[in-house]
Formats: sequence, structure tokens, C-alpha cells
Amino acid sequence: MKFLKFFLTIFAFSVSLTSYSQYTDVINSNRPGVSKSAFSVGTNVIQFEAGPYMLNEDHSRLSREDKSYGIDFTARYGLLWEQLELNIEGTYQSTKRSFTNTVANEDKFSNFKTLTLGAKYLVYDPYKKAGEEKPNIYSWNANHKFKWNSLIPAVSVYVGANFDAKDNPFTAYGVEGFSPKVMVATQNNFAGGWVYVMNFVKDRIGTDQSDFSYILTLTKSINSEWVVFGEAQGISSDFYADNLIRFGGAYLWSRNFQLDTALTLNTKDTPSVFGVTVGASYRLDFHQDKEIDNGGELGDGSKAKKKKKSKGDKKSRKSKKNNRQKQEQNFDED
Repeated sequence: MKFLKFFLTIFAFSVSLTSYSQYTDVINSNRPGVSKSAFSVGTNVIQFEAGPYMLNEDHSRLSREDKSYGIDFTARYGLLWEQLELNIEGTYQSTKRSFTNTVANEDKFSNFKTLTLGAKYLVYDPYKKAGEEKPNIYSWNANHKFKWNSLIPAVSVYVGANFDAKDNPFTAYGVEGFSPKVMVATQNNFAGGWVYVMNFVKDRIGTDQSDFSYILTLTKSINSEWVVFGEAQGISSDFYADNLIRFGGAYLWSRNFQLDTALTLNTKDTPSVFGVTVGASYRLDFHQDKEIDNGGELGDGSKAKKKKKSKGDKKSRKSKKNNRQKQEQNFDED
């Protein structure tokens, strides 16, 4: 109940803000990193992001090696307002575990590591008035110098609900059913194709596996098709703690389709982590820009056109009257 009240409070605060467009002409995916952009996909856009992966984890102290294969997936939908996005995301993994400290033995298990339904809302966008800024035609330096206002990020909030199956081998003992997840996401778009995203996440709130994590992602556009990225993720809880590093790139195949790949490493051996993922993102674009009605009561511009025509007729009649007066004046002078 407290989680529901919190969700409704955030939602009510969010929808009271002014609406503006976040839709882009080309697909804007969260892949191949795991951080979430501050922006939504845009109204009436359905977007799918998924990728299979391979993961090796070698725990030196427990003499344990896990070899895993899985897939992570996300479905995103822009609903009602440009700032609002609904999404469902999850990770399904199958693991083969081997122990070598005693008699060699193996164990196999599979389940959802995560399965979450949530909503994200952009509460602040410093770029909504960027189109109003005009270049300085008298100064090259003024147009290319660093702008301090670019340090102000876009900010969104996320509220979600996890579902964990009973006796899930990927969660702490006793963690099952629904639990809340909240996140704050920020995004800076810098000149030169640089984008910096930060996520601060509190996951499985109220359970024995209440994780706090941060994700820092820096992306650079090489050209209109290629993008590279680097990412750092820190995870802290009584059940699991780690610092992960990712890097990779993405290729824009078409305006609605993207391919990507990434590597994941860490800096410890309890366990050491090495992962490889490839993936794709695809969107179904049904977005339509809202038309601004300046046409009066009819809503089709006819009234405005009529006024414009009437104004033109007045100018025409006035011009003809002046011409007749000039002709009469010239005739009298002659």
C-alpha cells in the first residue's frame, strides 16, 4: 500500500508539468549498456530491445565456476504524454555450476534473474528551449565555447515492481513475490556527440536483497551510424556486491533498427566476471506530432484564413481608393 501511494504521488506530480516532445527521427535505445536514458521513446511508439549473452563467473575462494547463457529483454511504450513511458524488462538465465575443491560435481539451474514492470517520467528537460537559441553570426568562439548550462541534466524518475519466483536460485533465500524498485535517471547531451547518463537505483526494497546501485554511462557518436560507449556499474547489498565495467558499440542499421555488442568485466575474483552480449533494438513508430490549432472555432484554420482574406480586401480597397485620389489630383493639375 505504501508503494502504491508513493507511485501515485510521483505520477500526480509528474503529469502536472508542461508537455513537450521527446520523439526523435531515429531510434533511441538504452542498449548496449544497462543504464536507462532520462527520455522516453515518444507517444505511440512501441520499442523492443533484446540480446542474448554469455557470462563466465569464477569464484576463487569457493573454487566455483559458473558458465551461463541468457537473454535480456525490454519492451517500451510511450503513453498519453511525451514524458511518460511504460516498460517491462527482464533477464532469463541458464547456469551450469561446477565445483572443483572436492570431488568434481555440477549443478544446473535456470530462472528469471529479474522481471520488472515500471513507469518512467521526465520531470525536467533543460533542452526543451534549445531550439530558441540562435547562433552568433559575429563570433566563432561564442558558438563553439563550452556552455556551462550544458552541465544541467535532464531528470526522470522511475517506479517499478519486481516479481521473483519462489526458490529462485539467483536471489537471496526467502526473496519472492513483488517488491518495489525506484530510480532517478539523469542525462547530459554535450556538444560533439557526447552523452552522459547516470542512474541511481534502489531495488527489491524491503527484502533481504535490497540492492543499491549506480550506473555511469558515457556515449560518443562517431558518425550518423556508429556509436561507442563506456560504462561503470557499482552494486551494493548484503547478498551481492560488485563493480562492473562495460564497453562496446552500436550500429544504426535504419531509422528504426539498431545492432549492438558489448563486453563486461570486473576487478575482483570473488567472483571474476567476463561477459559478452550482442543485441538489437527495433521500434514500431506510430508517433504523430500534435497539430497546433490557431484557426478559431472551426479548428481547421478557416476562420483565420477568412480574417486574413478580409484584411487583404481592406488593404486592396484602400489602395484602389488612394490610386483614384491620385488620378483625380493629377487630372486637376493638368
